[in-house]
This record gives sequence, C-alpha cells and structure tokens, in this order.
Amino acid sequence: MKILVAGSGKVGSEIVEKLSAEGHEITIIDNDTDVLESIMEDFDVIGVHGNAASLDVLEEAGTADAELLIAVTDMDEVNLLACMTARSVNENIKTIARIRNPDYRSQAYRMRDLFGLDMSINPEENAAVEIKRLLQYPGFLNIDTFARGNAEIVTLKIDAKSQLKDVKLNELNKIVHTQVLVAIVERDGQAIMPAGDFVLRENDRIHVTASTDNLSTLLRNLGILSRKVRNVMIAGGSTVGYYLAKELEGSGTRVKIIEKNQERCEKLAVALPQAQIIYGDASSQQFLESENISEYDALVTLTGLDELNIVISLYGHDRGVPTIITKLSHAENNRMLESLPIGSVISSKEMISSSIVRYVRSVQNTKGAALTVHIFANGAAEAIEFDVDEDTKHCGEELRAIHIKKNVLVGGISRNMRTEIPTGSSRFMPGDTLVVVADRELRIRELNDIFED
Repeated sequence: MKILVAGSGKVGSEIVEKLSAEGHEITIIDNDTDVLESIMEDFDVIGVHGNAASLDVLEEAGTADAELLIAVTDMDEVNLLACMTARSVNENIKTIARIRNPDYRSQAYRMRDLFGLDMSINPEENAAVEIKRLLQYPGFLNIDTFARGNAEIVTLKIDAKSQLKDVKLNELNKIVHTQVLVAIVERDGQAIMPAGDFVLRENDRIHVTASTDNLSTLLRNLGILSRKVRNVMIAGGSTVGYYLAKELEGSGTRVKIIEKNQERCEKLAVALPQAQIIYGDASSQQFLESENISEYDALVTLTGLDELNIVISLYGHDRGVPTIITKLSHAENNRMLESLPIGSVISSKEMISSSIVRYVRSVQNTKGAALTVHIFANGAAEAIEFDVDEDTKHCGEELRAIHIKKNVLVGGISRNMRTEIPTGSSRFMPGDTLVVVADRELRIRELNDIFED
C-alpha cells in the first residue's frame, strides 16, 4: 500500500518502522527537518517537509493516489484537519487520526464523516484500558484478547518459587489442571516455539494460550492469584492516569493519584471526584512511606520519565506491593529490563503501532485477511486471528494429519462462542475462528499461508 504518515515523533517513528518492514511504500510528513532526515535514512522512506494540514504539502506527498493517511502529529487539531483535507483531495483515501484530548473524543466520533475519519486512536486511553485488564488478572505480565473476548494469550515469568520451574511441557496440565498451551518461551534473548519435552527454567517468560474462562483457574492453581486488586496507587497524574481512574470508576477499586503539579492536582480533583488526589512527589521515599505504599494491592507508575517510573516501581516491589505496572515511552531495551522486578511494562507507542498494523492488514485484502494481529515476545512472534471459510484448506481434517509450516502453531479454535485449546485430534470447520502463533519473519497474511501445501 501507499501510505502517508504525518508526524515523526515517537508514535510516528514506530509506525514507520513496522509498516516499512511489512513492505509498504511510506511517505512521512513533518516540520522538523533533522528528524525527517534521520527517519528517511533509517527506514528508506520518502520524506516531505511541511505542515501536514496544508493542502500544498499533502498534494506534494502524493495524497491523490495514496491509499491511507495516518495523522499522528502532536496536535489533535492538525491531525483532524489533515484527514479532512486529504479526503477532499482523494475521496477514496482511508484516514487514521491520533486524538488525545478527552474534549474531542465524542466530537470526533459524531463528526467522523465531516472530518473524513475512518479510525481514531488515543494512545493514553488505550494504555489505560490495557492497564485495567492487567489489574483484573494480577500475575500476568501481558494479556492479548482474541475470538471476540473468548481466547487470550497471556505472559508469565517463571521465578524461583514458581510451580512451573523445571517442569516438562507435556506434564503441565497435571499442575495447572486446566486446558492451556505454551506457544512461545523467551529464554536468553531467544523466542522458542517449544515441543512437549521442553523443560521450563527459572527466568523463562512464557506466552500461554487459554480460553478466557480458564484464566482465573490458571492463576489460582499456580498460587499467584492471591487477592483481587482493591487499592491502586498511581504515581503521576498524566492523561493515562486520568483515563485509568475513569476506567476503574464503579468497579469498587479505590484509586489514589500522586501528582507534584498543584494545578494539575486541582484539575484532576474536579474531573475525578471519586479518586483521591494527593499533591506530592512520588519519587520521594519518605513521601511514599507517608502514603502507606506497602498497603496497596497495586502500584502503577505513569510519570513522564521512564527512569523515574522504573525507580518508583523498584521501590514498590521492595515494599511488597503485589502488582506493579510500569509505563515506558522507550521500551526498545525490554530485554535489559526483564531482569528487573518492575512488573508489567506498558508502551503506548507500541500498542498504537501494532493496532495500526492490524488495521492496514485488514484493509489490504477483505477476504481471508487477519481479523486481529498481536506482536509479542519482543517482536519475534505474532498471534493472528483468522476466520475459517469455504476456501480454507484442510477443513474437517485432524490437526495431526495436516502439514503446517515450521514455527507455526494453531493456538486456539473458537466455535459458537467457545474456545478449544487444540490437540492432535482437533478439527476446524467453516465458521470457526483460529488463533495462529507464528514466527514474525514468516509474514503470514492469509490463513492458507500456514500450510505447507
């Protein structure tokens, strides 16, 4: 596809990296010449200098024959105007705009036709939704949802006390007593698709496929679901913190937000009457002790500095907070962070770029295209959801009889709102939904791509 990306900040750069790796023709638009030249050099894309909302600049970038515009500048107004202008030039172009201001959320949806808007993205709100899901299942480092919410791929770390330490995978069900499948194991920087005789070791990160109904059972039988999260401390009154507090309203969860900017505290107190807003410095050990950090079920660090978030999370772990979630803007060095006890790591830009990759794949080919795509294991693997139709090969055959490509795994079969973790005797039929886990280098585009024949 010919794709225009307006804005070369953190999110824009991440989008360009992922989409250029997918083989798309990318043109990036930005006012910053230095940043523009750097991205052009790094990813071999075309660059256009200027204001992305300008008609002249959009025409220079090739809007007339482009198929998609992704507007992710730092200004919501520019993003909306860019989409509106692009649609006036090319009525067939699809558009995506980043809209971060809560004041524009409803307006952008209600006026989407006027703005020429096919999709809006809000990194902060998406991060808050993901954090809420992690708080619902304390113990998982990451959760990806498939099959209309009936299947999940979750991430766990094997620590020294884990019941899974030194266990062969073919003996796993004797411990968890529920139907799960270990799809990927990360060990020493490598992503491994394990066989049944694979032995789990301390410090392994495992990506497990399970039906949603079995998640709580899995945690409970592993002894890592101690209690439901009822008290959450949020370090940093950012926009993500605001959205998270709104998400937790009405769930019975008590929220305390610590913010060192007094004016921001006052605004949050008005916007979030059910939350406790505290004016103070979350980087101060003495202050955190005065706020009884050790009594909280969860700590979420959302300051604007990655280093500060890491330090606060480390202190929370030291004080025995059971669930910790750390937001990082720069998550490129995840493997360096894996040895640190900072809990789940959330990166808004990675979440948004992955959702855009899913959207791009879905519009490329309406028949047989992926429904959802989740990239995980530090970018080494992806879990892809497909509908099975009458053109899908090997319908009705047992999985053990089908020749599936190396480093591809069928991780789930969903039928009539129920998900089965497949065995060798499982079969898929038209109307089913499959979750496929694959080495990302294989570039699986359609369901039939997973078969050898």
